[in-house]
Amino acid sequence: MSHVSDYAGLVRAARVKEAEDSGSHPWNAKSLVIGTHLSRVGGLKRCGVSIVQIPSGHESFAYHAHHREEEWIYILTGKAVAEIDGSEYEVGPGDFMAFPTPSVPHHLRNPFQEELVYLMGGENLAFEVADFLCHGKRMVKLKRQAVIYDLSSGTPLGPLEG
Repeated sequence: MSHVSDYAGLVRAARVKEAEDSGSHPWNAKSLVIGTHLSRVGGLKRCGVSIVQIPSGHESFAYHAHHREEEWIYILTGKAVAEIDGSEYEVGPGDFMAFPTPSVPHHLRNPFQEELVYLMGGENLAFEVADFLCHGKRMVKLKRQAVIYDLSSGTPLGPLEG
């Protein structure tokens, strides 16, 4: 009989902590996220799930909108200010935010004393386009490479058939 601990898809709390990493977005000096890509550790390929912490006074990445990958956020502890489509909302434990595609721009800030902890997830497609409207940039991801373009340098192709 196999032991449950032998199953690679069962990710124990110690492994979650061991796999923890931190990062920030290059276009946001206040960006600081600490967390674990749970889906990667568990071997998932088609969807992404992470547990994320944002310390007091910091922010998630940069205000952005997705064209292809749906995304969601579920607040576990702490509070944040969610910037969603030009409006601000205070969010806290139990609040869920869904961003179907094409999504509205969104971003999280933690101006509060307590650390913010949330689950974040979504699709992990081979091709994605995301706009960073405040920075006038577009990111195009193809498989494991991403390229950044200035939105202002785009040239309309005209109407496409189909």
